Amino acid sequence: MANIFFSYCHKDEELRDELEVHLSVLKRQGLITTWHDRRIVAGSDIDQSISQNLENADVILLLISAHFLASDYCYDKEMYRAIEKHNAGEARVIPIILQPCDWHSAPFGKLLATPTDGKAITLFANQQEALSIVAQDIRKAIDSLVPVEAISSDIFNSETANFLSQMKEEPLRSSNMRLKKTFNDHDKDCFLDDSYNYIARFFQGSLDELGNRNPNIQVRFKQITATRFCAYIYENGAQKSICNIWYGSGHFGRNTICYSNSESDNSMNDWLSVEDDGFSLFLKSSGMNYFHQRDSNLEQLTQQGAAEYFWSSFIQHLQ
Repeated sequence: MANIFFSYCHKDEELRDELEVHLSVLKRQGLITTWHDRRIVAGSDIDQSISQNLENADVILLLISAHFLASDYCYDKEMYRAIEKHNAGEARVIPIILQPCDWHSAPFGKLLATPTDGKAITLFANQQEALSIVAQDIRKAIDSLVPVEAISSDIFNSETANFLSQMKEEPLRSSNMRLKKTFNDHDKDCFLDDSYNYIARFFQGSLDELGNRNPNIQVRFKQITATRFCAYIYENGAQKSICNIWYGSGHFGRNTICYSNSESDNSMNDWLSVEDDGFSLFLKSSGMNYFHQRDSNLEQLTQQGAAEYFWSSFIQHLQ
Protein backbone atom coordinates (compact mmCIF):
# COMPACT_ATOMS: atom_id res chain seq x y z
CA MET A 1 0.00 0.00 0.00
CA ALA A 2 1.49 3.33 -1.10
CA ASN A 3 1.43 6.33 1.22
CA ILE A 4 0.36 9.53 -0.57
CA PHE A 5 1.22 12.95 0.84
CA PHE A 6 -0.62 16.11 -0.30
CA SER A 7 1.56 19.23 -0.38
CA TYR A 8 -0.77 22.18 -0.99
CA CYS A 9 -1.77 25.69 0.04
CA HIS A 10 -4.91 25.97 2.15
CA LYS A 11 -6.44 28.37 -0.38
CA ASP A 12 -6.57 25.38 -2.75
CA GLU A 13 -8.26 23.11 -0.24
CA GLU A 14 -11.46 22.75 -2.25
CA LEU A 15 -9.62 21.28 -5.24
CA ARG A 16 -7.59 19.04 -2.95
CA ASP A 17 -10.82 17.64 -1.51
CA GLU A 18 -12.21 17.00 -4.99
CA LEU A 19 -9.02 15.21 -6.01
CA GLU A 20 -9.17 12.98 -2.95
CA VAL A 21 -12.69 11.95 -3.95
CA HIS A 22 -11.34 10.87 -7.34
CA LEU A 23 -8.75 8.70 -5.57
CA SER A 24 -11.43 6.77 -3.65
CA VAL A 25 -11.28 3.72 -5.95
CA LEU A 26 -7.55 3.37 -5.32
CA LYS A 27 -8.31 3.50 -1.60
CA ARG A 28 -11.06 0.88 -1.88
CA GLN A 29 -8.69 -1.41 -3.75
CA GLY A 30 -6.22 -1.16 -0.91
CA LEU A 31 -3.53 0.42 -3.08
CA ILE A 32 -3.09 3.76 -1.30
CA THR A 33 -3.53 5.70 1.90
CA THR A 34 -3.64 9.50 1.81
CA TRP A 35 -2.48 12.15 4.24
CA HIS A 36 -2.63 15.94 4.44
CA ASP A 37 -2.33 18.41 7.29
CA ARG A 38 -6.08 18.47 7.99
CA ARG A 39 -5.55 14.99 9.47
CA ILE A 40 -3.48 16.42 12.32
CA VAL A 41 -5.33 15.94 15.58
CA ALA A 42 -5.64 18.59 18.27
CA GLY A 43 -2.62 18.86 20.55
CA SER A 44 -0.15 17.42 18.02
CA ASP A 45 3.05 19.13 16.98
CA ILE A 46 2.15 20.43 13.52
CA ASP A 47 5.66 20.64 12.05
CA GLN A 48 6.62 17.24 13.42
CA SER A 49 3.44 15.60 12.07
CA ILE A 50 3.95 17.06 8.62
CA SER A 51 7.63 16.13 8.56
CA GLN A 52 6.99 12.57 9.71
CA ASN A 53 4.30 11.93 7.11
CA LEU A 54 6.37 13.55 4.37
CA GLU A 55 9.30 11.24 5.23
CA ASN A 56 7.00 8.19 5.16
CA ALA A 57 5.45 9.11 1.81
CA ASP A 58 5.90 6.93 -1.26
CA VAL A 59 4.16 9.43 -3.55
CA ILE A 60 4.16 13.20 -2.96
CA LEU A 61 1.55 15.26 -4.77
CA LEU A 62 2.52 18.90 -5.29
CA LEU A 63 -0.73 20.81 -5.85
CA ILE A 64 0.62 23.74 -7.85
CA SER A 65 -0.93 27.19 -7.98
CA ALA A 66 0.30 30.75 -7.55
CA HIS A 67 -0.65 30.41 -3.87
CA PHE A 68 1.54 27.29 -3.55
CA LEU A 69 4.51 29.04 -5.19
CA ALA A 70 4.05 32.05 -2.89
CA SER A 71 3.90 29.93 0.28
CA ASP A 72 7.26 29.79 2.07
CA TYR A 73 6.25 26.61 3.88
CA CYS A 74 5.03 24.77 0.77
CA TYR A 75 7.93 25.91 -1.42
CA ASP A 76 10.92 26.01 0.89
CA LYS A 77 10.12 23.14 3.25
CA GLU A 78 7.75 20.60 1.69
CA MET A 79 8.67 21.01 -1.98
CA TYR A 80 12.43 21.03 -1.53
CA ARG A 81 12.35 17.97 0.73
CA ALA A 82 10.04 16.23 -1.75
CA ILE A 83 12.51 16.86 -4.60
CA GLU A 84 15.36 15.51 -2.44
CA LYS A 85 13.41 12.30 -1.82
CA HIS A 86 12.52 12.05 -5.52
CA ASN A 87 16.15 12.45 -6.63
CA ALA A 88 17.25 9.87 -4.07
CA GLY A 89 14.67 7.39 -5.35
CA GLU A 90 12.87 7.40 -2.00
CA ALA A 91 9.56 8.75 -3.32
CA ARG A 92 7.77 9.71 -6.53
CA VAL A 93 6.89 13.40 -6.88
CA ILE A 94 3.95 14.32 -9.11
CA PRO A 95 3.25 18.00 -9.85
CA ILE A 96 -0.49 18.61 -10.30
CA ILE A 97 -1.22 21.96 -11.93
CA LEU A 98 -4.33 23.42 -10.30
CA GLN A 99 -4.26 26.93 -11.76
CA PRO A 100 -2.26 28.78 -14.44
CA CYS A 101 1.02 30.01 -12.95
CA ASP A 102 4.71 30.34 -13.81
CA TRP A 103 5.80 26.90 -12.58
CA HIS A 104 8.09 25.64 -15.37
CA SER A 105 11.22 27.26 -13.91
CA ALA A 106 10.61 25.85 -10.41
CA PRO A 107 12.79 22.95 -9.15
CA PHE A 108 10.02 20.47 -10.08
CA GLY A 109 9.59 22.05 -13.53
CA LYS A 110 11.39 19.20 -15.31
CA LEU A 111 9.09 16.55 -13.88
CA LEU A 112 6.15 15.34 -15.96
CA ALA A 113 3.14 17.22 -14.64
CA THR A 114 -0.53 16.32 -14.76
CA PRO A 115 -3.17 16.87 -16.19
CA THR A 116 -1.93 16.23 -19.73
CA ASP A 117 0.80 18.65 -20.87
CA GLY A 118 0.60 20.49 -17.54
CA LYS A 119 -2.66 22.18 -18.45
CA ALA A 120 -4.22 23.69 -15.34
CA ILE A 121 -7.30 21.95 -13.93
CA THR A 122 -9.19 25.24 -13.73
CA LEU A 123 -8.79 25.73 -17.49
CA PHE A 124 -10.82 22.61 -18.25
CA ALA A 125 -14.43 23.22 -19.23
CA ASN A 126 -15.26 20.19 -17.08
CA GLN A 127 -12.96 20.10 -14.06
CA GLN A 128 -14.15 16.60 -13.17
CA GLU A 129 -12.60 15.41 -16.44
CA ALA A 130 -9.30 16.98 -15.45
CA LEU A 131 -9.40 15.40 -11.99
CA SER A 132 -10.14 12.03 -13.58
CA ILE A 133 -7.02 12.39 -15.75
CA VAL A 134 -4.98 13.20 -12.63
CA ALA A 135 -6.35 10.15 -10.81
CA GLN A 136 -5.45 7.92 -13.76
CA ASP A 137 -1.90 9.32 -13.84
CA ILE A 138 -1.55 8.70 -10.11
CA ARG A 139 -2.74 5.13 -10.61
CA LYS A 140 -0.03 4.61 -13.26
CA ALA A 141 2.58 5.97 -10.87
CA ILE A 142 1.37 3.64 -8.12
CA ASP A 143 1.44 0.66 -10.49
CA SER A 144 5.08 1.41 -11.32
CA LEU A 145 6.22 1.51 -7.69
CA VAL A 146 5.86 -2.21 -6.90
CA PRO A 147 5.82 -5.06 -9.43
CA VAL A 148 2.60 -7.06 -9.33
CA GLU A 149 4.56 -10.27 -8.66
CA ALA A 150 5.98 -8.74 -5.46
CA ILE A 151 2.57 -8.11 -3.89
CA SER A 152 1.21 -10.68 -1.47
CA SER A 153 -2.39 -11.33 -2.43
CA ASP A 154 -3.42 -12.38 1.08
CA ILE A 155 -3.36 -8.77 2.31
CA PHE A 156 -5.95 -7.66 -0.24
CA ASN A 157 -9.63 -8.24 -0.58
CA SER A 158 -11.08 -10.12 -3.55
CA GLU A 159 -11.79 -6.91 -5.48
CA THR A 160 -8.12 -5.94 -5.31
CA ALA A 161 -6.96 -9.43 -6.25
CA ASN A 162 -9.15 -9.40 -9.35
CA PHE A 163 -7.82 -5.98 -10.27
CA LEU A 164 -4.19 -7.10 -9.97
CA SER A 165 -4.91 -10.23 -11.96
CA GLN A 166 -6.27 -8.13 -14.78
CA MET A 167 -3.15 -5.96 -14.65
CA LYS A 168 -0.94 -9.01 -15.17
CA GLU A 169 -2.84 -10.44 -18.11
CA GLU A 170 -4.35 -7.78 -20.35
CA PRO A 171 -6.25 -9.43 -23.23
CA LEU A 172 -5.11 -8.75 -26.77
CA ARG A 173 -7.68 -6.71 -28.63
CA SER A 174 -8.12 -4.05 -31.27
CA SER A 175 -8.26 -0.39 -30.30
CA ASN A 176 -10.79 0.23 -33.07
CA MET A 177 -14.07 0.14 -31.13
CA ARG A 178 -15.85 3.22 -32.44
CA LEU A 179 -19.44 2.84 -33.54
CA LYS A 180 -21.58 5.47 -35.19
CA LYS A 181 -24.37 7.14 -33.24
CA THR A 182 -26.96 9.84 -33.75
CA PHE A 183 -26.45 13.14 -31.93
CA ASN A 184 -29.68 14.94 -31.00
CA ASP A 185 -30.33 18.59 -30.17
CA HIS A 186 -29.76 17.97 -26.47
CA ASP A 187 -26.31 16.48 -27.15
CA LYS A 188 -25.34 19.43 -29.32
CA ASP A 189 -26.70 22.05 -26.93
CA CYS A 190 -24.77 20.52 -24.02
CA PHE A 191 -21.60 20.40 -26.11
CA LEU A 192 -22.14 24.04 -27.06
CA ASP A 193 -22.50 25.03 -23.39
CA ASP A 194 -19.35 23.12 -22.41
CA SER A 195 -17.39 24.55 -25.34
CA TYR A 196 -18.34 28.15 -24.54
CA ASN A 197 -17.47 27.68 -20.85
CA TYR A 198 -14.12 26.16 -21.84
CA ILE A 199 -13.33 29.11 -24.12
CA ALA A 200 -14.28 31.58 -21.37
CA ARG A 201 -11.98 29.86 -18.84
CA PHE A 202 -9.23 29.64 -21.46
CA PHE A 203 -9.41 33.38 -22.14
CA GLN A 204 -9.41 34.22 -18.43
CA GLY A 205 -6.33 32.10 -17.80
CA SER A 206 -4.53 33.32 -20.94
CA LEU A 207 -5.21 36.98 -20.15
CA ASP A 208 -3.89 36.57 -16.60
CA GLU A 209 -0.72 34.87 -17.85
CA LEU A 210 -0.20 37.47 -20.58
CA GLY A 211 -0.42 40.26 -18.01
CA ASN A 212 1.89 38.46 -15.59
CA ARG A 213 4.59 37.97 -18.23
CA ASN A 214 4.51 41.49 -19.67
CA PRO A 215 4.71 44.50 -17.28
CA ASN A 216 3.66 46.91 -20.03
CA ILE A 217 0.50 44.93 -20.81
CA GLN A 218 -2.80 45.35 -18.96
CA VAL A 219 -5.77 43.03 -19.46
CA ARG A 220 -9.46 42.84 -18.63
CA PHE A 221 -12.00 40.04 -18.72
CA LYS A 222 -15.62 41.14 -18.52
CA GLN A 223 -18.47 38.63 -18.13
CA ILE A 224 -21.44 40.40 -19.71
CA THR A 225 -24.00 37.61 -19.30
CA ALA A 226 -23.83 33.87 -18.65
CA THR A 227 -23.44 33.36 -22.40
CA ARG A 228 -21.32 36.35 -23.40
CA PHE A 229 -17.94 37.85 -22.40
CA CYS A 230 -15.55 40.54 -23.62
CA ALA A 231 -11.76 40.46 -23.42
CA TYR A 232 -9.41 43.45 -23.62
CA ILE A 233 -5.66 43.95 -24.02
CA TYR A 234 -3.96 47.30 -23.34
CA GLU A 235 -0.35 48.31 -23.94
CA ASN A 236 0.85 51.02 -21.58
CA GLY A 237 -2.80 51.91 -21.00
CA ALA A 238 -3.76 52.14 -24.69
CA GLN A 239 -6.30 49.62 -25.93
CA LYS A 240 -4.73 47.29 -28.49
CA SER A 241 -7.22 44.46 -28.89
CA ILE A 242 -10.80 43.65 -27.99
CA CYS A 243 -13.08 40.72 -28.66
CA ASN A 244 -16.63 39.73 -27.86
CA ILE A 245 -17.57 36.04 -27.71
CA TRP A 246 -21.12 34.80 -27.23
CA TYR A 247 -23.73 32.22 -28.17
CA GLY A 248 -27.45 31.65 -27.90
CA SER A 249 -28.63 35.07 -29.05
CA GLY A 250 -29.06 36.95 -32.30
CA HIS A 251 -29.76 35.45 -35.69
CA PHE A 252 -26.60 33.42 -36.22
CA GLY A 253 -27.94 29.95 -35.50
CA ARG A 254 -28.61 27.91 -32.39
CA ASN A 255 -25.42 25.83 -32.49
CA THR A 256 -22.98 28.68 -33.06
CA ILE A 257 -20.33 30.42 -30.94
CA CYS A 258 -19.75 33.90 -32.36
CA TYR A 259 -16.65 36.12 -32.35
CA SER A 260 -16.51 39.89 -32.91
CA ASN A 261 -13.69 42.41 -32.84
CA SER A 262 -16.00 44.88 -31.07
CA GLU A 263 -18.20 44.94 -27.97
CA SER A 264 -21.35 44.73 -30.10
CA ASP A 265 -23.15 41.44 -30.75
CA ASN A 266 -24.97 42.86 -33.78
CA SER A 267 -22.19 41.78 -36.12
CA MET A 268 -19.44 39.19 -36.07
CA ASN A 269 -16.10 38.51 -37.70
CA ASP A 270 -16.03 34.76 -37.24
CA TRP A 271 -17.94 31.86 -35.72
CA LEU A 272 -17.72 28.19 -34.76
CA SER A 273 -20.52 25.72 -35.39
CA VAL A 274 -21.22 22.41 -33.64
CA GLU A 275 -20.91 19.51 -36.08
CA ASP A 276 -20.55 15.74 -35.90
CA ASP A 277 -19.12 12.98 -38.10
CA GLY A 278 -21.30 10.23 -36.73
CA PHE A 279 -18.71 9.33 -34.09
CA SER A 280 -18.13 12.49 -32.07
CA LEU A 281 -19.07 16.15 -31.76
CA PHE A 282 -16.60 18.86 -32.71
CA LEU A 283 -16.42 22.54 -33.62
CA LYS A 284 -15.95 23.77 -37.17
CA SER A 285 -14.64 27.21 -38.12
CA SER A 286 -16.50 29.43 -40.54
CA GLY A 287 -13.38 30.23 -42.57
CA MET A 288 -14.37 33.90 -42.49
CA ASN A 289 -11.23 35.03 -40.69
CA TYR A 290 -8.55 35.90 -43.23
CA PHE A 291 -5.87 35.02 -40.67
CA HIS A 292 -6.97 31.35 -40.65
CA GLN A 293 -9.02 30.75 -43.77
CA ARG A 294 -6.39 28.70 -45.61
CA ASP A 295 -5.73 26.39 -42.66
CA SER A 296 -7.17 22.95 -43.41
CA ASN A 297 -6.83 21.86 -39.77
CA LEU A 298 -9.87 23.88 -38.69
CA GLU A 299 -12.52 21.47 -39.92
CA GLN A 300 -12.73 19.43 -36.70
CA LEU A 301 -11.66 21.47 -33.69
CA THR A 302 -11.58 20.23 -30.11
CA GLN A 303 -12.62 22.66 -27.38
CA GLN A 304 -8.96 23.48 -26.76
CA GLY A 305 -8.35 23.92 -30.48
CA ALA A 306 -11.37 26.23 -30.74
CA ALA A 307 -10.15 28.34 -27.82
CA GLU A 308 -6.69 28.63 -29.39
CA TYR A 309 -8.33 29.57 -32.72
CA PHE A 310 -10.22 32.51 -31.21
CA TRP A 311 -7.25 33.51 -29.02
CA SER A 312 -4.89 33.72 -32.01
CA SER A 313 -7.36 36.04 -33.74
CA PHE A 314 -7.54 38.16 -30.59
CA ILE A 315 -3.80 38.47 -29.96
CA GLN A 316 -2.61 38.81 -33.56
CA HIS A 317 -2.94 42.61 -33.31
CA LEU A 318 -0.04 42.62 -30.83
CA GLN A 319 2.09 40.15 -32.77
